[in-house]
Amino acid sequence: MFKKRISVEQVEEGHDLCPKFDENGLIPVITTDHKTGDILMHGYMNEEAFKKTIETKEAHYFSRSRNAIWHKGKTSGWVQKVKFIRIDDDQDSVWISVDIGDGASCHVGYNSCFYRSIPLDNQNKEVKLEYEEKEKKFDPEIIYKGQPNPTKL
Repeated sequence: MFKKRISVEQVEEGHDLCPKFDENGLIPVITTDHKTGDILMHGYMNEEAFKKTIETKEAHYFSRSRNAIWHKGKTSGWVQKVKFIRIDDDQDSVWISVDIGDGASCHVGYNSCFYRSIPLDNQNKEVKLEYEEKEKKFDPEIIYKGQPNPTKL
C-alpha cells in the first residue's frame, strides 16, 4: 500500500502514497469533524494504524500511552467514520475528517480535545485557561469505567 520514498518529486508532486514515519515509527494526525470543521483531536498513527484506517474507513491510532493500536470509539461507541484523508506536501503529517454522529472525541468528556483556550491578553499575569466548551457530552467515569486514564503526568 505504501511506496518507498525515492525522490522529492515523487513525494511532493507524484501520486504515490509514501508516508514518512518518524524515528518511533509514527506520523502525526489531526482529526476534524466533517460537519463542523472543528478540530477534534491530534494523535499519531503507526504503519498498521494508518493502513487499518484506509482499509476500514474508521479511524485507528497508535496510543503512545498504551503502546498499542487504538480503534477510536470502540469503547464509547462513537467510532470515527472517515470521510476523507489528506496527507501534507512532504507526506509526514495526516489530516482526517470524520463523522462521529452525535458523539464526542475527547476522553475527558468534551466534544473536542481542544476544549480550552489560552487567553492572549494576560501581560505579565499568570495564564489561566478558558473553557470554550461549557458542558461535557458524556461522563467518562461511566463510559470508561475500570479503564486507566491515558493521560500521563
